[in-house]
Amino acid sequence: METYGYNDPNASQNPRPSNGNYRSEKKLAAGLLGILLGAFGANKFFLGYTNEGIIQIVLNIVTCGVATVVPLIEGIIYLTMSDEQFDRTYVQNKKAWF
Repeated sequence: METYGYNDPNASQNPRPSNGNYRSEKKLAAGLLGILLGAFGANKFFLGYTNEGIIQIVLNIVTCGVATVVPLIEGIIYLTMSDEQFDRTYVQNKKAWF
């Protein structure tokens, strides 16, 4: 299994077997919120990105809803990436946009 350059510093202390059944706790919810309620920044607030959620709401007001395309694309990206990659990118590394 590829690690994409990520090494867990606690792996030597608490080794856990890698059986390929890794499940992200937030991926499905964040993806669906991005697709269904992205205009309100729901996916950003759910992941803990308060400032980005407010920016998303303001962008949708200013653009009369055109900026809703951004969370729609993000929701699709969330759902299509692997669970481990999602956790590394959006939960651990706190990447706010795309």
